Amino acid sequence: MTDTMTDMDRDPLARLSDEDVAIWLDDLSRDRLTTGNLQNLIEHSHLVGVTSNPTIFQAAISKSSLYDDDLRRHAELGSSADTAVRDFTTDDVRAAADLFEPIARNSRHGDGRVSIEVDPRLAFDTEGTIAQAADLWTEVGRPNIYVKIPATKAGLPAITATIAAGISVNVTLIFSIDRYREVMDAYQAGLEQRLENGESLDGIASVASFFVSRVDAEVDKRLETIGTDEALGLRGKTAVANARQAYAAYEDFVATERWQRLEAAGALRQRPLWASTSTKNPDYPDTMYVTQLVAPETVNTMPESTLEATADHAVITGDTVRPYREDSANVLAAVRAAGVDLDDATEVLEREGVEKFATSWNELLDSVNAKLEAAQ
Repeated sequence: MTDTMTDMDRDPLARLSDEDVAIWLDDLSRDRLTTGNLQNLIEHSHLVGVTSNPTIFQAAISKSSLYDDDLRRHAELGSSADTAVRDFTTDDVRAAADLFEPIARNSRHGDGRVSIEVDPRLAFDTEGTIAQAADLWTEVGRPNIYVKIPATKAGLPAITATIAAGISVNVTLIFSIDRYREVMDAYQAGLEQRLENGESLDGIASVASFFVSRVDAEVDKRLETIGTDEALGLRGKTAVANARQAYAAYEDFVATERWQRLEAAGALRQRPLWASTSTKNPDYPDTMYVTQLVAPETVNTMPESTLEATADHAVITGDTVRPYREDSANVLAAVRAAGVDLDDATEVLEREGVEKFATSWNELLDSVNAKLEAAQ
């Protein structure tokens, strides 16, 4: 059998891993933990990490009976919904982190990690975010977690302070390339503070979650409103081009002397993470945000439906990001020339992203509070 045939016979998830793309699952629940589903994905689907968010936990806790015993215990204690939810989420993240510990121990990048998000209602509260990030890190008590902090303006100094405190961070809700550059700078500044304080960089890792499909959903809507042939011909192209330009910004960043000094001191690179990779438009291929964003030192966090689609029929052809650096810049220029204000679009997406997570969190608290009252 030739080498080419051997490569083609490998399953798509294995080939994705071969391209140095870390495969993470964008979901976590007690059901996955207790049924062995998560362990099975680790063993058979090349899974090396998990992300969670308020919407994921809202669905997991509200719809499962596996939290009932804990709910009754908290009802007997007179706990608030906030206390109960914190207990449920940190327990689940801790259990998942233990499953991934062998991967974390052997990872050269910072894989084998599970993400837990600060309360989304703190997205515009720098000091509150810093305090809760430290509390979550301590309460989970596992070195292989990421605390998720949104890339709002208020979140940027919180990222620096949290990294400086030795806490690994998953920066979430990044939509624009300019904000992404600020996120990379915030990570770098935190590492520099540690060095200035004579502290080690060992074990500190970070990923920058750059959202993908939501960009097409917002921009396509604007292109359709414009309605010209040029505008309509650009539908479904912005998100991938935006992410490819983000990767170009990453390459430029790690080539700077400032970063090279940190890397020489043992700093791990803050990998780009492609988030929101399920296809929102049914007219688009269901694996397009996987197959079109293959590049080394990246993470792709997928809902299980996208993971299964990738395993079933994705065609992995090698690097699909770096060869398109100039082309992706031209696509974004064409989108702007067609009349789309990309800065406004990404600002809207950030605001809506924070609002959606806050709404999910409030719905979760309301659901748990009702269950606590019913159990009393």
